Amino acid sequence: MDGSLYERLGGVDAITAVVRAVVDRQMKDDRISQKFARTNVDRVIKEFVDLICQAAGGPCTYTGRDMTEAHLHMGVTSGEFQAFVEDVVAVLDDFKVGKAEQDELLNALAPLRGEIVEVDSSQVGTPLPSAFSPAPPL
Repeated sequence: MDGSLYERLGGVDAITAVVRAVVDRQMKDDRISQKFARTNVDRVIKEFVDLICQAAGGPCTYTGRDMTEAHLHMGVTSGEFQAFVEDVVAVLDDFKVGKAEQDELLNALAPLRGEIVEVDSSQVGTPLPSAFSPAPPL
C-alpha cells in the first residue's frame, strides 16, 4: 500500500463527501439521531473532515474542542458509539473504500471512544440530556 491513508482515501474532497454522507445517515439513524438534536451540522461536518484528514496524515489541522469537552454531558452510550461506527462503516462500504483503509481509519479513531462514551450501556436511542452544551456555529 503506497501513500498515506489520506492519499488512499482520495484526499480532502473524498473525505468531505464521506463525512457529509455519514452525518446525513446519522441524522436519520433512530439509534443515535437524538444526540444531534442541538448540533450545528455545518460545524460537525467541518470538524469531522479536519479530524479525519489529520488522522489520515493529510494537510488538515483539527482545531475543534477535544472529544471529552465536545461530548461532555451528551450521555453517549457504548451502544450509541457502536451505532456511530456501524454508520461510518456502511458509508465507507457505499463509497467502496477498501477494507485495509477502513481498518486503518477506524483504528486511528478508536482511541477517541474513551473520550466520547459516558455511559457503559448497550442502549441506543437515548435522549440528549438538557445539560449538554453544543459548540456554537462556525
